[in-house]
Amino acid sequence: MADFAAYLGIDWSDRKHDCCLIEPVSGSKERFVIEHSAQAIDELASRLRSRYPLDEQQIAVSLEQSRGPLIYALLKYGFFVLFPIHPTTLARYREAFSPSRAKDDPMDAEYLAELLVSHRSRLKAWRPDTEQTRTLQYMAEHRRRLVGDRTRISNRMTSLLKCYFPQVLTWFPDLRTDLVADFLLRWPSLESLKGVRRSTLERFFREHNSVRREVIDRRIQQIKESRPLTTDRAVICSSMLMISALASQMKATLAAIRSLDREIERICRAHEDFQLFNSLPGAGEIYASRLLAAMGTDRQRWATAEELACFSGIAPVIERSGRSVWVRWRYFCPKFIRQSFHEYAGESVRHSFWARAYYEQQRAKGKSHHAATRALAYKWIRIIFRCWKTRTPYSEVKYLESLRRSSSPLLAFAAGNIPT
Repeated sequence: MADFAAYLGIDWSDRKHDCCLIEPVSGSKERFVIEHSAQAIDELASRLRSRYPLDEQQIAVSLEQSRGPLIYALLKYGFFVLFPIHPTTLARYREAFSPSRAKDDPMDAEYLAELLVSHRSRLKAWRPDTEQTRTLQYMAEHRRRLVGDRTRISNRMTSLLKCYFPQVLTWFPDLRTDLVADFLLRWPSLESLKGVRRSTLERFFREHNSVRREVIDRRIQQIKESRPLTTDRAVICSSMLMISALASQMKATLAAIRSLDREIERICRAHEDFQLFNSLPGAGEIYASRLLAAMGTDRQRWATAEELACFSGIAPVIERSGRSVWVRWRYFCPKFIRQSFHEYAGESVRHSFWARAYYEQQRAKGKSHHAATRALAYKWIRIIFRCWKTRTPYSEVKYLESLRRSSSPLLAFAAGNIPT
């Protein structure tokens, strides 16, 4: 009996999906097109369920998507087993039969189905994690994007203020706060600020939790002594409108980040694996939630730490051709997962003795900051994987003791280079 009742390849798009259904017993191929709508997808699922009614008859679905509207729609049908195919894999397979690289949606659907039929042993089915874990994963990714938006808005504000109101950059070193956003919304130019009474400014700063007397006095004194960079009304008027728009975007972004932080904290506190990741030095709720989202709860997902390191993009790629061997950056990987391990490794340098020693050791070898951080992330993946597999919280004391027992040269390096 065949492993699957049928193999379905779907080449998706925004408005319609080209499909190719292959029956393994007869080898027959059936091509059809469905609209991208909940009703059309539901009708397809009902038709296939009627065609293959037995509970043990599952349908393998190959699609060029690991996340998005189509895969979310297919999740609710238990008899579909989803096999996400990387776009590069499909492109290379297509080129094997079409060297001209001509792309055709119906043929792509057939190629996707054929990939499952011929190479299923090399493909891994996507098994959805628990709803709690997937919610945490999506929230952590959304938060990271908002942090990127916050940085972009801050950079645009900095560039704009340098053109007409540079004093703000001296008064407030960090523009990514509600204090600065409200300040610019209320006083978007030096001219609008000049006539403001001292008591008004003091009340404004206190309302935004800036209560240190020396800081308030210094800011007010600098405001009174400031001179305009330019008097060109065209520059000032247009910049005032733009800085108000950017300040509004900054306030909305900061509020969204705080809202996600509250939800992430609530979910983390209820998750069974949170304490495991929270035990990592310097992880805190943010990095612990990101690492938990990256690892998930399925302990069978990766067989070895090396497999996880390759999947995350932390492990480099070794290429060989003739007598030449070279090592390069891994291009294709889940960017958020690589980013999570990389950024946590950088943070751990401030909280873990051995992590700092290892980072300094790599730097002493001539590696750049990011290369040294990636090397440290590779070490952390092996540790995190072990803790995750055995459900054992991390212990800095136990790890340092294991380094001493193995006479690790890292401790010798730390003794001569890292102050205690």
